[in-house]
Amino acid sequence: MDSSQIETGAPLSIEIAQIASPSTTLSPTSTFSPRISKDAIRTSLRASTADGVFAAVFSIGTGGILLGNFLVGLDASPVVFGMVSSIPMLANLFQPMGAYLSERSTSRFQYSLRTHGIGRLLWLILLIGIVSFSWGGLNSNQLVILSLLILVCSHLLGGLGAASWLSWIAMLVPRQLRGRYFGLRNSLANLTELVGLPIAGLAVSHWYGGSIQGYGVILLLGIIFGIVSLGCQYFQVDINPQLQNTYYANSSKTSEIQSDLAPNEPGEISEPISLPQMPTPQNQIDSSIWKNSNFLVFLLYFGSWTFAVNLSAPFFNLYLLDTLNLDVSWVTFYNSLRAGAHMLMLIVWGRLADKIGNRPILISTGILIAVIPWLWLKMGSSPLDLWLWLPLLHIFIGANWGGVDLCNNNLQIEIAPVKNQSIYFATAAAVAGASGALGATIGGFIAQFAGSFGIAEVFIVSGVLRLASLVPLIVKKDLGS
Repeated sequence: MDSSQIETGAPLSIEIAQIASPSTTLSPTSTFSPRISKDAIRTSLRASTADGVFAAVFSIGTGGILLGNFLVGLDASPVVFGMVSSIPMLANLFQPMGAYLSERSTSRFQYSLRTHGIGRLLWLILLIGIVSFSWGGLNSNQLVILSLLILVCSHLLGGLGAASWLSWIAMLVPRQLRGRYFGLRNSLANLTELVGLPIAGLAVSHWYGGSIQGYGVILLLGIIFGIVSLGCQYFQVDINPQLQNTYYANSSKTSEIQSDLAPNEPGEISEPISLPQMPTPQNQIDSSIWKNSNFLVFLLYFGSWTFAVNLSAPFFNLYLLDTLNLDVSWVTFYNSLRAGAHMLMLIVWGRLADKIGNRPILISTGILIAVIPWLWLKMGSSPLDLWLWLPLLHIFIGANWGGVDLCNNNLQIEIAPVKNQSIYFATAAAVAGASGALGATIGGFIAQFAGSFGIAEVFIVSGVLRLASLVPLIVKKDLGS
């Protein structure tokens, strides 16, 4: 699992705590301020970009191919791999609860520290478990179980904080630059992965104490960078969720932010930002999720898409590590090619999304992503596959997934109303989490109990279902912009 524009989806004229002291948010009774200074916007977007870069290092150490290789070294079963993929998605079921709690807090920053901060520190327990395993205190099965428990608790806390973070950043990023900013932010995070993943893979593969100990060292570095990433959030303009909702409910003002930020600097504004006219209550779209047709269509697409993708996605790296018996350094190299293509194309997709909208990109890239499981059926262990087709396949995957990831995020920000915005984000994440976890779990059981032919079946069905999940986007032509 691995979460921008200039006009925000919410009024930027809500009251915001001073950036110099983000832990002190303004109360709902404070006086409204019609402007956010250009320096505050600049600092917030730069801090969020740095947050994404450091968080990418944390993700390298606590998930993906390195965690998968760690479990392979412990002789974990395919069901465990299915669980590893499904746990982060099941944790999203707690996002509505997290959104409910966050909307009753008075600081996005403090709420993020309580959720993501504790969740990242929990990985220190697994680090202790690895040390105990090296000394003979734990066996491989016990360490696998401990890994799953840490994964559950960490992602549960992350799920409680995810919707609040997305609502926070959606308020800070102006709408006109959403595609470009998120494209740049995500591409820098992918650049970090592109550089860091092969280095980490080589370190794990050649660590003198073995790959298990090597993973422990990378895990420790990941935890440190994860905490640093949360420190970057201190420099973002803090938002009081209660004030955000109160202002949205009572205001019908229009405000404009003038900015002369240098246009070539990341995420900065080179033109005035006009905020949309705040609608009066009688003209607002019904705040009920179940009466918002656009949001319901998005949920149908998002849930079915996530199910179809995760039916097969968890087993691609397992196929490389186990079936083809490739060294982890080779697999990290392939994944770095994927990250590089993802990084480069994010900038392209971001600018294109600002021009033509998110829906056309989701349809076109979705069709290309749908055929990926079928392409995997043609992969083998011949030199031609290892040196040509597997690298090309990972580049193809990374290039197209950039458009899907970026536009899925932008589309839900565009559709969700501003009032109680995090609840909409949490609902979408919960639906996708449940369906994705179900897909990964079903795929895991089929892969384990049906042998190699079962994996082939999973890949075939996954491709068909991916295509079918695009139907709501194709039919609903007025979904988003």
